Amino acid sequence: MRIKNLNLKNFRNYADERIDFGVGLNVLYGKNAQGKTNCAEAVYYLCTGTSPRAKRDKQLIRHGEEFAEISATAEGRYGNLEISAKIGETGREIRVNGNKITRNADILGNLFAVFFSPHELRLIQDGPDERRRFLNVSISQLSRPYYIALVRYNRILEQRNNLLKEKNLNTVYDLLPVWDEELCKYAATVARQRADFVSRLAPIAADFHRKLTEGEETLKISPEKKYAGNEEELKKRLYNELSNNYERDIRLGYTASGPHRDDIDIEIDGADAKSFASQGQTRTAALAIKLAEVEIFRELSGEYPVLVLDDVMSELDLPRRKKLVGLTKDRQTILTCTHAERVLYGLETTKIRIEGGKVKK
Repeated sequence: MRIKNLNLKNFRNYADERIDFGVGLNVLYGKNAQGKTNCAEAVYYLCTGTSPRAKRDKQLIRHGEEFAEISATAEGRYGNLEISAKIGETGREIRVNGNKITRNADILGNLFAVFFSPHELRLIQDGPDERRRFLNVSISQLSRPYYIALVRYNRILEQRNNLLKEKNLNTVYDLLPVWDEELCKYAATVARQRADFVSRLAPIAADFHRKLTEGEETLKISPEKKYAGNEEELKKRLYNELSNNYERDIRLGYTASGPHRDDIDIEIDGADAKSFASQGQTRTAALAIKLAEVEIFRELSGEYPVLVLDDVMSELDLPRRKKLVGLTKDRQTILTCTHAERVLYGLETTKIRIEGGKVKK
C-alpha cells in the first residue's frame, strides 16, 4: 500500500497544500515547528480516525478557521482508494471512495499505517495503559471484530463499574452475573486476539532488535500467561475470576480484573525494560516493536502498511540511522527530519521541504 498524495486544508498550520509522495522513502525535512509532524499526524488520522497528539478533533483546525479538511489518494492491492475527513467545531464527516462513513469501525482497515515518534517510547517506559493502547490501535486496524468487541467491552465495563457503586447490595449481587455474562463474551475476544498478536509480534521484534544492536542485546516480549486456550475457555475462566471477587470489586468500587488491566512483559537481556533499560535501549526496543508491527500488517493484510517515522533520526546514533533506513527500503516510508542529507546514505528518495506550513519545490 502507498499514499500517492495528501491534501491539507486549514489543518494545523496548513492553509491549502498538496504533498505528492513517492513509492519508497519520502523525506519531509525543514526546521522545527514548520509542519512536518502535522503531515504525519494527518496520515495517521485518515488511517485510524484519531490523532496521536490531539485529544479533541477541533484542535486540528487552523486558528481562525471553522473547519479542516484532509484527504488522500492511495493505491493498494485492490486498486485506488480515496479517503477524506472534514472536521468541524461540532463534528466530522469521513468518506471512503465517496461513501459517507457513519461508524468508527468502518474507518479502520481502509488505509494501513504504522506510526512511530519519540512519544512512542512511552510504550516501554510508561505503565500498562500505553502498551494496551499500542495493542488496541494495531489490532483494531487489522480486525474489525476486535474493535467492535473492545468498544462493547468498555461500554459494559463502565456499566458494571457504575453498578458496583450502587448502595443497595441486593441489587448489586442480583445484576452482577447478568453483566458478567455479556462482559466475558467480549473480554474473551479481546484477550485471545491480544495474546495471538503478541505471540506473533515477539519473535519478529526480537529479530529486528538483533539487527539494530548487531546481536549485542536480546529483546523478549511475553503476553499475559493467564490467557491460554480458546475463547470459550477464556470466557469461563474470566467469568469465574469475576464471580470469585465480587466482594473485592464492591469494596473498591470498580472491576479489578479483566483485559482492561492487562500488560505485556518487555525484557532486554533478561531485565525488565521499564525499570532497567537506558534511554538508548528504550529507543531501540520501541523501534524494533514498530518494525515488527509493519511485518505483521504485511502478513495479515497481504501488503505493507505506510510506515510513518516522525523525528526518529534525532533519537538514534549514526549506525542505527543507517540500519533503520536499510530496513525500510522495501516499503513506502514517510520520514520527518530537520536535515535530509543525514538519512539519504545513497538511497533513492523523494525529498519534500516544509517551511511555514508550505511545501517548497
